[in-house]
Amino acid sequence: MTPPSTEASRIPLSVLDVAPVWRGSTASQALRDTLDLARRVERFGYQRYWMAEHHNTPSLATSVPGVMTGMVAGVTSTIRVGSGGVLLPNHPPFVVAEQFGTLEAIHPGRIDLGLGRAPGTDPLTARALHRTSSGDDFPERISELLGYFAGPDGSPSKSLINAVPAGEHRPQVWVLGSSPASGQLAGLLGLPYAYAHQIRPQLTAVSIGAYREHFRPSPDLRRPHSIVCAMVVAGEDDAKAQRLIGPMGLTYVLHRRGVPVGDPLPTQREADTFVYTTGDRELLDEYLGPQLVGGPETLAQKVPEFLAETGADELMALTGIPDHEARVRSYELLAQAVGLARDGVSVTG
Repeated sequence: MTPPSTEASRIPLSVLDVAPVWRGSTASQALRDTLDLARRVERFGYQRYWMAEHHNTPSLATSVPGVMTGMVAGVTSTIRVGSGGVLLPNHPPFVVAEQFGTLEAIHPGRIDLGLGRAPGTDPLTARALHRTSSGDDFPERISELLGYFAGPDGSPSKSLINAVPAGEHRPQVWVLGSSPASGQLAGLLGLPYAYAHQIRPQLTAVSIGAYREHFRPSPDLRRPHSIVCAMVVAGEDDAKAQRLIGPMGLTYVLHRRGVPVGDPLPTQREADTFVYTTGDRELLDEYLGPQLVGGPETLAQKVPEFLAETGADELMALTGIPDHEARVRSYELLAQAVGLARDGVSVTG
């Protein structure tokens, strides 16, 4: 595979969805919005639609990315769909193989299985999940999981235990992370890598660099291939984009002030009328400065520069806007800003 050019006309775009629940709305509505957004970004030419795993967090409705992967794949036809990601220490690898093998069997060639090691929750909820792993054995759990799937060439699994139908079907497996260690692991395994810039922007370039440095060609992938996920908000112009990012900025400020993360997310009106202190504005600059916010002209310049600086091959956008139509429009404007290619990009060789 030849990595895609970072010229604007060739940038592959994808979506990371956490199904945000805004104050005054419900988890049910957030999940219905997910299905609608997936259908619409598919028409815009997006490459992938991934959903995260969060637990005991009422403001984020994506607790079961495997279930939502099936739902989204069922209402779309061409976009790749998957997890961003399944937090593997929370689940037996055998069960994950059964789930995603089933999804791949029903939607062949369209399923991505992104794997993370973070807890994704608090210690009390971890006990409720019967979490048996601290994450230290993450590499071993990935290896076990891969063994249950068919080979990258379609050959049947050689595992003594048959994780039906995974033994004859293999989704595209990704390693997710936010540190150089995760990049190194993805490289050593010869798997594609997705980096969470929205969580730890200061380590993006070095983590993707570690991935490329340690990459070993494998049956899954001959050359390194990476996605960088960033918070992205597009408006009709820069000023409108800055307003639309307000609720996510306010969420961060309130979190730093000690407001529980599980509270419903603030509305656009709350963000518009909130009185920020000087310290709050410093927090906003720290949080939003490394992300991608602006009108189409600004993003047309920023996005290619961002990918060139980070060394990533694809951009995945996490967009949190309370108004659903404004959120859809943000993804449309981003696609227009980079002249989205609609023929997709292969990472299978």
